[in-house]
Amino acid sequence: MRLATFKALAAAVSVVAALGSGAAFAQDKGKAPAKAAAAAGPMEQFFPALPYRTGAYAPNGVPWANGYADYLKLINARDGGIGGVKITYEECETGYATDRGVECYERLKGKGPTGAAVFQPLSTGITYATTDKTVTDKIPLITAGYGRADSIDGEAFPFNFPLLGTYWDAADILVQHVGKLNGGLDKLKGKKIALVYHDSPYGKEPIALLQERAKMHGFELLLLPVTHPGVEQKATWLQIRQQRPDYVFLWGWGVMNSTSLKEAVATGYPREKMFGVWWAAAEPDVQPVGADAKGYNGLGLHGIGRTKVHEDIIKFVHDKGQASGPKDEVGSVLYNRGMISAMLAVEGVRRAQERYGKKPLTGEQIRWGLENLAIDQKKLDALGLGTMIKPLSTSCKDHGGSHFARVQTWDGKQWSFTSDWYEADQQIILPMAKRSSTAYLAEKKLPRRDCAKELTSG
Repeated sequence: MRLATFKALAAAVSVVAALGSGAAFAQDKGKAPAKAAAAAGPMEQFFPALPYRTGAYAPNGVPWANGYADYLKLINARDGGIGGVKITYEECETGYATDRGVECYERLKGKGPTGAAVFQPLSTGITYATTDKTVTDKIPLITAGYGRADSIDGEAFPFNFPLLGTYWDAADILVQHVGKLNGGLDKLKGKKIALVYHDSPYGKEPIALLQERAKMHGFELLLLPVTHPGVEQKATWLQIRQQRPDYVFLWGWGVMNSTSLKEAVATGYPREKMFGVWWAAAEPDVQPVGADAKGYNGLGLHGIGRTKVHEDIIKFVHDKGQASGPKDEVGSVLYNRGMISAMLAVEGVRRAQERYGKKPLTGEQIRWGLENLAIDQKKLDALGLGTMIKPLSTSCKDHGGSHFARVQTWDGKQWSFTSDWYEADQQIILPMAKRSSTAYLAEKKLPRRDCAKELTSG
């Protein structure tokens, strides 16, 4: 998706940030990623970032980027890096534009002594555009809570990691929840569900799953796309007023979400009947609407508020004057998501060090770490996360690792959880992923990876 205007994007500008006491550095532009760690080189692991701190989506992109950067700073300041290997970090502003994201990817992929450790684009459009590149460059792509839903299939997408959950997981859980509200999924027959979605790869992702569930349970699915950036929705909500759906699922981002809620207020649609994906359930989505958003529901991919790790971030990062943003955002929904996304990358590197040694690792080595994650409750407690997320484990075949979410509700001032954890139904999702990934491999003329053979060959 291309944004119409960027106030602060003049040319390709990269922001270099030294994390902790380690000096930031960069290789020559255009240099290909190193294939192996240089023994005599710096003990540094390079983490690129593709945030958007400008443009229409900045209010949502900034807290995520701050949480991501602050966690990496914490690892340097408190732990001395990952296994003694300092993290270096560089941001390249994308403005949530796919073409800019690809440019930033190309600019940053070869930096550091071993090339980029991982990329996390925070954009499904950029994910689609870089998936093939990461296979060639052998750099993992972590898309925690977004990206291609079919990329849970590690045999088809060897470098994609949609950790914590995909949009098929999210859509499935929402259907489960409204089914429960009605006394069972069979009671959805004859109901009408409207999907108000951002007209982009992101917004279109849940459609296949919702269509599958609609066939299974007999509900009618209304598809209502909203053009970027989402500030004009009167025609959409006129259709909702005319069609009177029983529920609205909101798949928005940025200002689109608060605009949807304002239009719901104006048209008299009950906020209690609205359910947002986890990218439509953060403070910037509801605070502009305030008390009028009371009763609105959204998915929670992780916990709300602060835990032990936040105390450490305040102590080692904020109190040292090294924070990326204001202290009061620590513990907010999107700050936490950025922080957790960074944690997943760090733990992938840490796991890979167990096999390859405590040194700068290549993307291919880190890929092994990411598909051998085993983050149980004991590990989460040690990381200071407590019950912030569900435990997860990955494998060569399963690049998702976890498929859980809860429903949270806005009371006019804050979010609170109003359901237990749901797990997306993999009996429905896995066959869909296999069909979609097989079609992808056929289109790209790529072979399917043989995880069983890799396991036996060591």
